[in-house]
Amino acid sequence: MKICIVAEGCYPYVVGGVSGWINSMINAFPDNEFVILSIISDREGSGKFAYELPANVSAVYEAYLDDRDWIEDSKKVKNIRLSAKEYNALRSVVMGQNTEWGVLFDLFQKSDISIDALLMGEDFFRIVQECYDKDYSQIVFSDFLWTMRSIYLPLFLILNTKIPKADVYHCVATGYAGVLGGMAKHLYKCPLMISEHGIYTREREEEILKASWVGGIYKSIWIDQFRKMSRLAYESADIVTALYGHARQLQIEIGCPEYKTEITPNGIIVENFENLSGKTDEDQQYIQIGAVLRVAPIKDVKTMIQAFSYAVEKIQNLRLFIMGPVDEDETYAHECYDLVRTLGLKNVVFTGRINVRDYLGRMDFTILTSISEGQPLTILESFAAGKPVIATDVGNCEALIHGEEGDDLGDAGILTHIMNTQEISEAIVRLAKSENLRSKMGEVGLERVKKYYRVEYMRDKYEELYSRLRSSHR
Repeated sequence: MKICIVAEGCYPYVVGGVSGWINSMINAFPDNEFVILSIISDREGSGKFAYELPANVSAVYEAYLDDRDWIEDSKKVKNIRLSAKEYNALRSVVMGQNTEWGVLFDLFQKSDISIDALLMGEDFFRIVQECYDKDYSQIVFSDFLWTMRSIYLPLFLILNTKIPKADVYHCVATGYAGVLGGMAKHLYKCPLMISEHGIYTREREEEILKASWVGGIYKSIWIDQFRKMSRLAYESADIVTALYGHARQLQIEIGCPEYKTEITPNGIIVENFENLSGKTDEDQQYIQIGAVLRVAPIKDVKTMIQAFSYAVEKIQNLRLFIMGPVDEDETYAHECYDLVRTLGLKNVVFTGRINVRDYLGRMDFTILTSISEGQPLTILESFAAGKPVIATDVGNCEALIHGEEGDDLGDAGILTHIMNTQEISEAIVRLAKSENLRSKMGEVGLERVKKYYRVEYMRDKYEELYSRLRSSHR
């Protein structure tokens, strides 16, 4: 079976939880052929892989959210006029009405269409003007027009992407990846599965509401755009998976039909974290805390550093290892470095990208202070290494720390509120002071990951889902 994984902003270009999950999924099905259709920002990132691709990956294709118009014949870019059916389909998506996406898919798959000409043409202008007159006449029209062009450029580029043929399409998000999945199903009549680690629409809403690059009413326009794409993805999919029950409920609230939904928890190879190297002689003098993450705003590393600085005032022999890539947002990374210097912290180590197995055995516990997560693999890996975890109450972290319904194993760490420096600091001090508590919680975490989150269980579930998809489309 040939499976096309459709990913946005992650595998194989970026190291992280979703990328790691994709890589483990591909390795879990060595007898299947995989092709990757990966959405990246532009051609500058082309081919810059952060992963060594598994042997069963036959090709990697790219789609771009920012690109130049690649039609070289200038005669083809002039005077694009849509048919009545095409015009109505484009109008409906801009106006937020029921959209004949199939018409748009066929329109943008034409080899001679120029996206630049369409965005600058009369038809798009008329549609935007109607949208403006209906809902947005209180703002400056020229600003509104150019904003709409900037909103629809990435969508049109995605719709213009050539999609490789496969037996099954598996999108690892809704959004632009879900649009490609919906278009693949329309073009090739193949089954489609969508797996969400976080809830894409909610995550984009949070980002846009906090963003400084978009203001006022334009925030709601961008948020609505992502909702439109997610609705398309849910409508097109045969199966939609979530990592845990609350995420599944959010999918249903956003508009996914309940009968399509499945819960598929993450899984790891527990044996990979057995017999890890322990502390070095130098390590023995410290209580060591590990944070396995990308140094990026969504991980809220600054709050972690602040909390660590308060904890050090009470327990001097603490050492914090921040383990993961620092090149995703270099400005934010430098702000974190500056904060460490400003606070005068001597025992904060930025390791950069590492093999987590080389470090986890040296840690006394780990910490995650994210403002958004799904079901973090880094927590499961810490459990597999027998290490308790401090985590913020996001995504499925509460259930991982305390146990899902029916799991009475106990606490495998400490849960805190997001961005609550005092709570996080107190949790650090509490674990640092008690070796007995660390040992007890570490044992609970190890038992929990062995019982519920093994990669074998994840593989069996997806094997059943892939089989169901193929059978239903034969």
